[in-house]
Amino acid sequence: MDTNLDIRGEARRINACGMEFSHISNDLDRVEHDWDDVRRDAIEQLFLIVQLEGSCGVEHSGRQSALNVGDCILVDSTQPTTFHFGGKFSNHLSLNLPRQPMYFHGGDKLDVARTLDAVDPMAVTLRALVAKVLATPESDLHAASLRQLMLDATRQAFVSNVESVLSFDSLGDLASGRLQLVDILIDQHLTGPYLSAQWLAKRVGVSIRILQLHFQGLGTTCTNFIRDKRLRFAHEKIKQLRFQRGTQTIADVAYSAGFNDLSYFNRCFKELFACAPSDLLKSTPNRRTH
Repeated sequence: MDTNLDIRGEARRINACGMEFSHISNDLDRVEHDWDDVRRDAIEQLFLIVQLEGSCGVEHSGRQSALNVGDCILVDSTQPTTFHFGGKFSNHLSLNLPRQPMYFHGGDKLDVARTLDAVDPMAVTLRALVAKVLATPESDLHAASLRQLMLDATRQAFVSNVESVLSFDSLGDLASGRLQLVDILIDQHLTGPYLSAQWLAKRVGVSIRILQLHFQGLGTTCTNFIRDKRLRFAHEKIKQLRFQRGTQTIADVAYSAGFNDLSYFNRCFKELFACAPSDLLKSTPNRRTH
């Protein structure tokens, strides 16, 4: 490579939740990983690539793909790969995955080099999981289960049988796997007015009926699960108001948490926390509340 080139970008490693990422950005014309590079690689891996900014073309395993923002692709380190940037700035994140366990788990064949469009429910799921992994330290109590969920979801996203991709049928614990994905999506979109059972079912790729059956196993409904999370969010916001002298009101908190009916919010809040929002606001900071 010509060291006199004025290149915009960087390549750095990120370790999170016991998993390794590569964050790569550049405005080169192209980057090639040829057979000589493949032979020099001591470790065989798969790379889950998520396009963050710009676009790039990918030649891999006999396929040519175009990645736009939010798109995902799976690349095998044992095969040559060429990334085409055309001199335009491109930014992507690559998650390093163990090749052998990914390929030889459950007998499913992986469809390497297939692109998942940004709006594909599995691409939405993978991006949410990647964000969760990046925010979770390796020492976290749930780090191991989150790593396994990341592997399982990636495997399901790129398994050759499309029906298996959409149904998650080869996950060891079907309901648990889906509910973990749904929980992550709810946390990321908690205050969005669009958040609903219908929206979640579409993002995970299942019917409303199946999603509701999973929540029945928890003794609740998807709607109530979202409501209670929003109430806990509002509870923390109201506690913070006790230390502030601004103009924000309980109504402001309720609306910002996703509620559009103040009387309904007050009633549900009191049922969950055994005190009214106004009582919590008037309480002293060291007073314990449920």
